Amino acid sequence: MESPITPLSDKIVILPQEEGEQTYGNIVVPDMGQEKPEIGIVLAVGPGRISTDGTLIPNRLKVGVTVMVPKFGAQTVTIENETYIIAGESDVLGIIKQKDETYPEFTEKHYKKEDNE
Repeated sequence: MESPITPLSDKIVILPQEEGEQTYGNIVVPDMGQEKPEIGIVLAVGPGRISTDGTLIPNRLKVGVTVMVPKFGAQTVTIENETYIIAGESDVLGIIKQKDETYPEFTEKHYKKEDNE
């Protein structure tokens, strides 16, 4: 599905998944009427944000990945009877990996400081 919205800056457009019990690999997200994060598929990704020195920092998220965003931390819009979520890349709580999927750009080595001693 193509997004009718073109995101700017570090924003992403997400198509939320249906409410109810959702299963992702071994993770079950039950529908218990409590506040839980929105889960959906990324439909469009903006170019990225501009750093203080003027260089473009591209988004790390890609179209097609399943992500979680806070229920009240993102904007919800309805266009042609379809609901979309617009959030910043920094608002994403996490990527939900399906079985046998890996995301090398989000591996642990990128977040550890390398010891050069």
